[in-house]
Amino acid sequence: MAERAAWTSLLVALVVLGLKALAYRLTGSVALLSDALESTVNVAAALLALLAIRFAHRPPDATHPFGHTKAEYLSAVLEGVLVVLAAFFIAKEALPRLLSPIPLEGLGPGLFVSLLASGLNGLLAFHLLAQGKRLRSPALTADGYHVLSDVLTSLGVLLGVGLAWATGLWVLDPLLALLVAGNILLMGFRLVRESLGGLLDEGLSPEEVARIQAILARELGEGALEVHDLKTRKAGHRAFLEFHLVVPGSLSVAEAHALCDRLERALEAEMPGLSVTIHVEPESERQA
Repeated sequence: MAERAAWTSLLVALVVLGLKALAYRLTGSVALLSDALESTVNVAAALLALLAIRFAHRPPDATHPFGHTKAEYLSAVLEGVLVVLAAFFIAKEALPRLLSPIPLEGLGPGLFVSLLASGLNGLLAFHLLAQGKRLRSPALTADGYHVLSDVLTSLGVLLGVGLAWATGLWVLDPLLALLVAGNILLMGFRLVRESLGGLLDEGLSPEEVARIQAILARELGEGALEVHDLKTRKAGHRAFLEFHLVVPGSLSVAEAHALCDRLERALEAEMPGLSVTIHVEPESERQA
């Protein structure tokens, strides 16, 4: 499913890029050029996400016993770097126009084509965000937020270029392009920050940890005295949990094993993709 969503993203990104390039050719607007350049990054990002997802879903092997899921974070980091580079290129194109603004032509057809591209992008963004959340895919989620930012940027560009057309204030065109560059720059830094968190074994969100604690409190039952030293980390579409389980010293190994199995099944049933490791301790290790 994740790979299919990535293919969809790549195909739509190519169509949107073609439409935005056409809008720029019709108008000569540097703001619409900046919008098209961001779509170039979208194509590269979609391709990176596809490759990362295919690699990340490889099964564990002798050299990667925990799997290859962190490959998705590398894709998201590279996407963030591409976004930052696009922002600088847009600024390079816009600054000369800021000093010498020129009237634009063919804005009617150009704005219509750009609006059509934004509509396609909007549908794609919501699809990617939904699939990224459902499949716990950082690559799809990063791609979705990137595309959604592109949609919002495009709408701002369309409104601004339309205003320049209506008022004759053509300096609005390069000004909008610089605003787009600033927005893209912030988005790129945010993508890199979030992806580095995954590469550095950032823990699950407070909401997810609270959900884990609620499941444990419900499922412990008799035979368990305490859970402590709970740790989590995430790696792409997988998440890892480990904790210490304190049991009475009189509990047999078989009984402790059965208790651990019950807890693991309950956690993995309600949180797909969660890998659980439990360290059993005697009641002498109790901390409460």
